Amino acid sequence: MADEHQFIEDGLRRSQINEFFADELGRAGYGGMDVAKTPMGTQIVLKAEKPGMVIGKGGKNIRKITTELEDRFDMDDPQIDVQEVDEPDLNAQIVADRLANALERGWYFRKAGHTTIDRIMDAGALGAEIVLSGKVTGARSRVEKFNRGYIKHNGEPAEEVVDHGQGVAVMKLGTIGVNVKIIPPGAQLPDDFEVREDAEVPEVEQAAAGDDEGVEALLEEEPEEVPDVGADDEDVEVPDEDPSDLIDEEVVEEVVEETQDTAAEATDVAEEEPVGDAEADDVDELDEEIESEAADLVAEMEAADDEEDE
Repeated sequence: MADEHQFIEDGLRRSQINEFFADELGRAGYGGMDVAKTPMGTQIVLKAEKPGMVIGKGGKNIRKITTELEDRFDMDDPQIDVQEVDEPDLNAQIVADRLANALERGWYFRKAGHTTIDRIMDAGALGAEIVLSGKVTGARSRVEKFNRGYIKHNGEPAEEVVDHGQGVAVMKLGTIGVNVKIIPPGAQLPDDFEVREDAEVPEVEQAAAGDDEGVEALLEEEPEEVPDVGADDEDVEVPDEDPSDLIDEEVVEEVVEETQDTAAEATDVAEEEPVGDAEADDVDELDEEIESEAADLVAEMEAADDEEDE
């Protein structure tokens, strides 16, 4: 059988054994079980509010349960150990069964939920949550939640730290599911931290020179002299001569002559290439043509007028 199928088979078998114990030991206050395989057989640890009822008179009940496990679930030499629950109000399975019985006896769901969760917190739990789902008051089903304290809903702490319990209340309108989650007192959560009082903290040196000096006193003091840059480096030679003596007159004259020559060349190019002469000739020719056409039109109009007069 593959590993995946083996995991499914083990989980299904565990759920069936848990349901069997819940039916057989409901009156004894069944609080869950732990199953572990050993070389000698299968070790089962039962948690119950009343261990005497689980064992029975002279061990009669425990022998009956052992025989039932061998026949129904094909278990080899099951060894059952019964442990008493110290605080029933901190066991999620016992609390869920109690709340389901209270609902079946006619308790109003809000009163039963608040009373139950208050008892859980009074017992010292870090957090608790009760979820009632089903036809609580009417024909339509709904979900009611009761929360107190701190609770984990996902991740490894939700599986390892939080105690889960489930119960079913059979009512006239239908069944009501009861889910209970409890974080017991003293549970170690991954986000917990501890403040140690005996830890040695190193002393921090104060920026001010004295204890009596404050920020205002420091501001009133004159600022310290800023040392010259490069004081520790080699001495830098600074010329003492007049800047006019250091400038070479011949170099200055050459620069001036080059600037004048460049300006003269630019002026010559501008004179050699006149701008706008061709455009002026074209404008004159157009004016002459327009004047001749206008004279012809005037002559035609005068001739037409003479003909009309005659």
